[in-house]
Amino acid sequence: MTSTQAAIKRWGAHDFRLLIDGRLVDGQPTLQVINPATEKAFATAPAASREQLDLAVSVAREAAGSWSRVPVSARRALVRGLADAIRGISEPLAELVSLEQGKTIGAARMEMVRAADSMDEIAAIDISDELLRDDQRGRVEVRYKPLGVIGAITPWNVPIALAAPKIASAIYTGNAVILKPSPFTPLATLLMGEAFAPIVPPGVLAILSGHDDLGPWMTEHPGIDKINFTGSIATGKRIMQSAAHGLKRLTLELGGNDPAIVLDDADPAVIAPKLFAGAFGLSGQVCMAIKRLYVHRSLYEPMVAELTRLARNARLGDGLEDGVELGPLQNRVQFERVLELIEEARAIPGARITAGGHALDRPGYFIAPTIIADIAEGNRIVDEEPFGPILPILVYDDIDDAVRRANATRFGLGASVWTSRPARGAEIAARLESGIAWVNHHVGTTRDMPFGGVKESGMGRQGHAIGVRSDMESQVVVLPPQVPA
Repeated sequence: MTSTQAAIKRWGAHDFRLLIDGRLVDGQPTLQVINPATEKAFATAPAASREQLDLAVSVAREAAGSWSRVPVSARRALVRGLADAIRGISEPLAELVSLEQGKTIGAARMEMVRAADSMDEIAAIDISDELLRDDQRGRVEVRYKPLGVIGAITPWNVPIALAAPKIASAIYTGNAVILKPSPFTPLATLLMGEAFAPIVPPGVLAILSGHDDLGPWMTEHPGIDKINFTGSIATGKRIMQSAAHGLKRLTLELGGNDPAIVLDDADPAVIAPKLFAGAFGLSGQVCMAIKRLYVHRSLYEPMVAELTRLARNARLGDGLEDGVELGPLQNRVQFERVLELIEEARAIPGARITAGGHALDRPGYFIAPTIIADIAEGNRIVDEEPFGPILPILVYDDIDDAVRRANATRFGLGASVWTSRPARGAEIAARLESGIAWVNHHVGTTRDMPFGGVKESGMGRQGHAIGVRSDMESQVVVLPPQVPA
């Protein structure tokens, strides 16, 4: 029996349950979870009913009142305890994520490190009240109060690393939180709930897996005060419409079509591995991955050649196999969409597919890393977010033109500039219309910095005091000048 077969047998027999009011409870066992490396269901997750959501919201509202009065130091200690709980089961979590998401076991282990570290980073953020002034005009304070109940909705690409900071931010700021993982990848999140159940006060945290109707139930529920969502732009817009009825607060981290600009002083051989990792990590299924690469004409062909070599040599396979660098796409819908985009690109006059361009002849949603050269804007593969292992490479002659083209999009999540002169790169990065811009790097944030998108890539920020305080309401308190005794 292989390690993958043993893992499938082990987790297929596990009794996954919902977390409501501090108890692990059954739901309807109707959620089949598919291993994308085999295209076969290997486990069943419970689907929460509307009545179970109502119960979770009811107990959360009751718990939020008392939890908001717990000192910040105690809330900080709890969040750090949750981080340690993730570390305590990091290997089972990683194995489950690899099975249900498809990523390599190494990437899954790194996700657990990021998840736990993000909780510690959030717990270190200062959320104290602010003194604006105290003079002859009087004393003015800004006090930060919890919102109440926060609904958190996470996607299928990095289920634990995106769930952990949402939970941490809500709990640390004195709220109760109800978390819904993607129906494609619910298992590791439910296992995390098992570890959290003995630690978190009843009602302060609920974890509910479910079908596609669970998300809309949450966004329209009058007992939920805010939605913190990571996912697609289309779903984010539907959440805004639903949340408008109750004027729910929103944090939306949505899709990206991140540009990377290679300046004429860069070294293709040096930066190609970093660019490849930034574009093809997790098989391109990262919101802030490089989706468009702009290269100065003087470096264009060497850059195409270096990335083509890396793409052709990348090893794809089951994430639990030794030596695998890239796993499959997570689900059939995404798999078919990416293949459709590749076929459209193949028909573009003059475009060159220099690597990949096809699905692997084996079970699973595997697509070879695909490099497309001699392509321009106006094609879907450039203008849309493929969310898969595809990198279109575009040529430019003038940096002002490259910046203009990079910004000419409805997306604005991340961007990067690559150069041997970082100061020059920083000047150009500041001109890019994105929530975050890197120099000689792409992908990766920590929760001590604010992260989020501009334009249609989202609203609000995660992390930093800016993001954490968005889980709170500000109140200005004005006191009269003190009268001398």
